Amino acid sequence: MIAIVETLVTGIGFFERALIEAVLAGALAGLVGTLVVLRKRAFFTTALTHATFPGAMVAAVFGFSVVLGSALFSVLLVALMTAIARLRGQDAQVAAGVVLTFGFALGAILQAANPSLPISVESFLVGSILTVGWADIGLTAAVLLVSIVVLAARARHIVFATVDELGYRAAGYRAWVAEAITVALIAATVVAIMPAIGAILAIALVVGPAAAARLLVSSTTGVFALAPAIGALAAVLGVILSRELAVSAGGAITLVVAGLVALAVAARRLIAVRWRRDETQYLAT
Repeated sequence: MIAIVETLVTGIGFFERALIEAVLAGALAGLVGTLVVLRKRAFFTTALTHATFPGAMVAAVFGFSVVLGSALFSVLLVALMTAIARLRGQDAQVAAGVVLTFGFALGAILQAANPSLPISVESFLVGSILTVGWADIGLTAAVLLVSIVVLAARARHIVFATVDELGYRAAGYRAWVAEAITVALIAATVVAIMPAIGAILAIALVVGPAAAARLLVSSTTGVFALAPAIGALAAVLGVILSRELAVSAGGAITLVVAGLVALAVAARRLIAVRWRRDETQYLAT
């Protein structure tokens, strides 16, 4: 059985691996992106995607896993943002802005100081889904599975804390737990999809599908179900488009996400116009 699996795995080419990663990364980004959109953490996510750049650079300099370096640095940056946000007169947006500029600047300095790094800085920033290995795919699949399990158990609590934090506290729950779960899932998602999508472009795949789903369905449960499908579709179409046009896969995925959001906006407006027209005709009869 193991030999059969090994034969099947070795027979899968780089493009097929890219498609598998696209499905997993798109679904993961769409699922966790729903939390980002509902809890208004888009700027925080942007800061995190950019600021983990120095973690990858440090890992490359010292010769250990780039993904591990990004993960460790993301923990440090989340702690730094939390500390800044708790200062009197500051808030989460200010903290995210400070960390974003600090992280990206530190990464640029490390890159300039070590011009012979064994990784492609450009591919890290914009992603290289066509070169992902089974380890990258396994990490994305593991984070997706953990996210599904966690949200199946805690999504209602997180939504409750998002919609009515005072009521959530009054019910005896701790709001910081919902925030901690959200931040942890966002950080894990960013680290998992970064090798494929890149530090700069990851935010589009995280926020875009959930934003499109929110325009098309009214219930939170519907957004949680539809956003991963839109994310997976956008990533797969982007990979196929990149092959046909010989362009960057990360850039193609981002453009497809933008196109799907635009289609969702147009569909929402058409539905609104149709609804108003039907209502007018009903009142006139």
